[in-house]
Amino acid sequence: MTDTTTREAFGFVVQDFARAHRRVFEKQLQDAGLNVTLGMARVLAYIYHYPGLRQNQLAEGMGVEPMTMVGHLDALERAGLVERVRHTVDRRSKMTRITETGYDLIERLKEIGVRVRDTAGADFSLDELEALQDKLSAMRDRLNAELAKMPEDVKPYADRVDD
Repeated sequence: MTDTTTREAFGFVVQDFARAHRRVFEKQLQDAGLNVTLGMARVLAYIYHYPGLRQNQLAEGMGVEPMTMVGHLDALERAGLVERVRHTVDRRSKMTRITETGYDLIERLKEIGVRVRDTAGADFSLDELEALQDKLSAMRDRLNAELAKMPEDVKPYADRVDD
């Protein structure tokens, strides 16, 4: 592969990997009978990793429209996985807190995540997987820094929470 071909194909490979990863993860969710959509699982995981955020901050952080986030939060709340409570600092707004049932589900999601990672990375050592994650994280951070330089009215809207 030439240097040019590698650069041209890289984005496609990343997109194809993300799509396959999503599909396998979603199939594992279904097989486990967890009764949550991939979108709900992603939102729950985001709340787990970034606790204390307001709904609008969750939406912005995940790159989704606020109404999309509200729909997922409504579904998570109906399932007893999260509850909305007054924000600890800004009492006019609400934040979402994971319930005990939600934490139980998080543990199951982690198990599924490890299985999917182990399937995808079967030919890699743990050190190689960590190095790959570090490199991809650095590349993501550089691209996010580029996006941050763009005026709001020209920023592309490409991210979504998948169902």
